[in-house]
Amino acid sequence: MRILVSEKVAEAGLKLLREEHEVDTYCTLTQEELVKIIPQYDALVVRGDTRVGSEVIKAGKNLKVIGRAGLEVEHIDIQAATKKGIIVLNAPQGNSTSSIEYTLGMILALSRKITQAYASVKSGKWERQKFIGTEIREKVLGVIGLGRVGTGVARRAKAFDMKVLAYDPFISEEKAREIGIDLVDFEEILNESDYITLHLPTTVDTKNLLNKEAFSKMKKGVRIINCAKGGIIDEMALTWALQQGIVAEAALDAFQEEPLSQSNPLLSMENVICTPRIASRTQEAENEVALGVARGVLAALRSDPVATSLNIPPVARDVMNKIKPYLHLIEKMGVLAVHLTEGRIKNVEVKYNGGISMVDTKMLTLAVIKGVLNPILQEAVNFVNAPEVAKARGIIVNEVKSKEAKNFVDLITVTVRTDKSEHRVAGTLFGKIEGRIVEIDDSRVDIDPEGWLLIIPHEDYPGMVGKVGTVLGENAINITSMQVGKTESVGTNIMIVGVQTEITLPVMNKLKELIGIQNVKKVYFDLE
Repeated sequence: MRILVSEKVAEAGLKLLREEHEVDTYCTLTQEELVKIIPQYDALVVRGDTRVGSEVIKAGKNLKVIGRAGLEVEHIDIQAATKKGIIVLNAPQGNSTSSIEYTLGMILALSRKITQAYASVKSGKWERQKFIGTEIREKVLGVIGLGRVGTGVARRAKAFDMKVLAYDPFISEEKAREIGIDLVDFEEILNESDYITLHLPTTVDTKNLLNKEAFSKMKKGVRIINCAKGGIIDEMALTWALQQGIVAEAALDAFQEEPLSQSNPLLSMENVICTPRIASRTQEAENEVALGVARGVLAALRSDPVATSLNIPPVARDVMNKIKPYLHLIEKMGVLAVHLTEGRIKNVEVKYNGGISMVDTKMLTLAVIKGVLNPILQEAVNFVNAPEVAKARGIIVNEVKSKEAKNFVDLITVTVRTDKSEHRVAGTLFGKIEGRIVEIDDSRVDIDPEGWLLIIPHEDYPGMVGKVGTVLGENAINITSMQVGKTESVGTNIMIVGVQTEITLPVMNKLKELIGIQNVKKVYFDLE
């Protein structure tokens, strides 16, 4: 497959991508150039300067995944991508540490007037008395937004013996207590904080969150730090608050308009530090972001689960570790179940028994839908568009969970119901990673779901295995495995035959013509 990298990405990520695929790199591409060449590529990797709008997505006829080397994805039309079944992912954790450390650096720089003292010395002065700072010990730090960075800043600030207050309407009191932070309302942050640091995205709700009214409620002499996003602070109101002495100092790495205009009054204030969006830019972060997006893109191209996908249900790391061994197995169970059925699919039921029932199984159910629908639809079905494709076709998908387990510690059962029939396939893990199909309808089997399989229900009398073997041998078809499972119906069995090559229609008809053979189904497992 071919991958287009449209901006500068660290070599560590490029090297990882090149181990599996062909990679083309362009440092600069116009929109017209991108639209023109994108049809050739299966994956697109961008940073923050390449706009991936609907026109690019529409032109990307082979596009399967868009990877953002970094966090923000406002420049990517996620809705358009989702409609086309294209996974959009980012690398949100690679630069978290850099942003956390930079925020603490800004707090220290403000407190000790480091940048001003440096500028003074560079100009030939030695003004020790002018740059007497303040300690941050026992000061109140107000953290607005407790995501990865906000939480990291809060934890590190406590190591400096700061008292930390936090405001985040989407985090529970219990979670805040685990972190060791006092969760308060927005008004208390404004009233009590000596330092306020922002760690949230710019949305309709957060735009100009710190406005003139908010600044008016702050403790006089407060210090403001924003290393998150521009637009959260009303910069005119901040200028006013600095002039009024409400805000003693500010450190800003994000602005309403970027690059920062030289006419912006904040630039002329000695008590304001302005930097050009470098909070997340370190050598380590560049490498981690590049590796993170590369791993995500490679996983998407392999049809593996993508932990950082933005348009499929999020899966926590601990949950992913538990469900990952089941993913390929359960998709193959869906493939087998749909091959056994006849008629129009009405319902797909996924039942989880045992320990597996106690984790988040949304991703596993998506894998089942993908396995059921891909063999029967012309359009590609993946983890992104599977629910929409099923819904559009009136297929009802149900999850059933039970802690009870009879024959196996964990058992997953996929039942596909049509207007003509119902078939059930169950599977489990042997050991930690070996997936096996252990039931077909009411028959106990032991199937390694790989390659070509023939499923042959037949009447139970001597010589049936020999008859099937003879037909296959006469047609130069090598048998790789064979087993017979008893059914609950008296006088019938089910034969599972692994073969090395595809079975042609004439051979299938010869098998069906054998006396005692009730049906012959073939299925090919090729999901790796």
